[in-house]
Amino acid sequence: MALKSDPEIILKACAEYVKSELEEGEKGHDWWHIQRVWNTSLLIAKTEPVNLFVVELAALLHDIADSKFNGGDEEAGPKKAEEFLKSLQVDSSVIDQVVLIIRNISFKGGNNLPGYTSPELQVVQDADRLDALGAIGIARAFHYGGFKNRLLYHPDIHPNLKMTREEYKNSDAPTINHFYEKLLLLKDRMNTPTGKALALDRHAFMEQFLVRFEMEWNGASNG
Repeated sequence: MALKSDPEIILKACAEYVKSELEEGEKGHDWWHIQRVWNTSLLIAKTEPVNLFVVELAALLHDIADSKFNGGDEEAGPKKAEEFLKSLQVDSSVIDQVVLIIRNISFKGGNNLPGYTSPELQVVQDADRLDALGAIGIARAFHYGGFKNRLLYHPDIHPNLKMTREEYKNSDAPTINHFYEKLLLLKDRMNTPTGKALALDRHAFMEQFLVRFEMEWNGASNG
């Protein structure tokens, strides 16, 4: 049976490959993150004119080799995904779309304009950004901060809202700063109506958390 003629077999093989590759990775960017993004992509795609096969492959492979864990190499992920999809005999036009999505999905800081867009990218990007918001987003932010041994917060280290791309990439600021430098910005960077609607509630939850965090940091009582 030709693999390229059976999307179901390809998606199953892809899921198994990603599980294996990310099993020992940082737990904010592990298989469970991939699964959440995959599921949310399917939800958003219901109301968008997309190639669902491309969306699912991109959701599964979008963090297969995150630059943060590959010496800052932003081509590690696209290259690894391309090699894997070629090994499954996936059609070259599908591979090209998936690689472009992986290359352009991430928030990279600064004021960089996107170099590529498509309905499929918009769906997967919204799903990925939603996983950085709300309760899951808070948990992931502090897990990654612990992984990098960053401070929770420092009152004298203020968020830098005008970072260049390189400054963002190399920042080791406290985890709370990351909320202001990235996470709270995502609500207004969603692409799809469904993504925007889901982001509102998760954004509000994070704002409530930050108010509570500051109150407790300063020793205030909620009584």
